[in-house]
Amino acid sequence: MDRELNQINVIPLVDVMLVLLVIVLTTATFVTTGQIPVDLAKAAAAGDRQDRPVIITVTAEGGLFFNDQSVTDEQLDATLLTLPRESLVLVRADKATRLERFVTLVDRVRGLGFRHVSLAVIRM
Repeated sequence: MDRELNQINVIPLVDVMLVLLVIVLTTATFVTTGQIPVDLAKAAAAGDRQDRPVIITVTAEGGLFFNDQSVTDEQLDATLLTLPRESLVLVRADKATRLERFVTLVDRVRGLGFRHVSLAVIRM
């Protein structure tokens, strides 16, 4: 058995590459979202404003987030009071959110003096 090795076995290399590909594809889906997952409602028209808005997110369970950080209702009020009233406020609400929770939130934000309040939707 003194024969010369004149070819390379590529099967282990292909196995390793396929595993790496699966890992990259799996983690890429988590990196691209980068936000709290909410199922946004759909609308025929959606605005394309270029300002950097303040983002308030309401999850289906009623959880509240300010720029991707979990807050209570009182903490949200205190944080919003420190911002200029001309700021654009973007509300991202899951489509399963109770309407009462959404209306109460928007009413509170507008009651603090913010006039530019928008709802994030997905264009149909």
